[in-house]
Amino acid sequence: MTTPKVIVTGASGVLGSAVYAAFERSGAFEVIGISHSRQVAKMKQLDLLDNAKLENLASDLGTADWIIHCAAERRPDVAEKNPEGTQKLNVEVPTRLSSLSSKYGFKLVYISTDYVFDGTSPPYSTDAPTNPLQLYGRTKRDGEVGVLGVEGSKGIVLRVPVLYGPTPSNSDSAINILLDVVQDQSGKKYTMDHFATRYPTNVLDIAEFLVRLSSLKRSLPSIIHYSAGEPFTKYEICLIFAQILQLPHDHIVPQSDPPTDGTPRPANTQLDVRATEALFEGSGFEGLGWNEFEEWWTGYLRRA
Repeated sequence: MTTPKVIVTGASGVLGSAVYAAFERSGAFEVIGISHSRQVAKMKQLDLLDNAKLENLASDLGTADWIIHCAAERRPDVAEKNPEGTQKLNVEVPTRLSSLSSKYGFKLVYISTDYVFDGTSPPYSTDAPTNPLQLYGRTKRDGEVGVLGVEGSKGIVLRVPVLYGPTPSNSDSAINILLDVVQDQSGKKYTMDHFATRYPTNVLDIAEFLVRLSSLKRSLPSIIHYSAGEPFTKYEICLIFAQILQLPHDHIVPQSDPPTDGTPRPANTQLDVRATEALFEGSGFEGLGWNEFEEWWTGYLRRA
């Protein structure tokens, strides 16, 4: 019996590295990591925008059972400045992978975002109408349409909210970077969003969820939601970090009104995960399983 194979794109990124490690740790898969900008030992370097090389990925490495597509332009502000590049990476690449799924028969998991919603009517079920507010959300929505629109594809959309977890640099995560704000005791003042409600979710939890998902012996829905359940504003997250680090936070000023400039963010894009929980009923897994935010950070920062 051959060992099932999983390919992880964006495997040197925050989510991709966690997914790669979780599948490798499971011992049940042959795992191939794909990276581009960062050279990482054991990983295959590949420019996903090269269609010929993308085709070779699916054919030369043999038939993969799964491709977990984590590679994306995930920064809304950067996306606004590079719409063409964002369109290629967030829409054209996953659509091409979906076509390869149809051709070669592997299951494709496309990592999408809660930002496909406008934040006015949470919680959002998997079949709720999408209405992204910014270019980043539109490209991720269009990527979903591309993945699910290819006939014969085994494409699955996994929507997740803002992510945190172990990172090479705090700037790799919109949550981790708030540590730098809290630890900046130089006297600089920061205005921090206290308007939008977010549901930060640990990449380690998503990675373990994907391993569990791959073991289910049942048909999977085309769209799946995974999210932690604790709501925070960015300002509230800063207060938690300040408490854990025992640092003053007077330099961080809450902004409770909706922002009037910059890339728009939705007010509350809570993902409804009840259908995901039902998917695992009777599978031997209890609930979806996610880390308590403050508890995880307390352990992580005190070990650092």
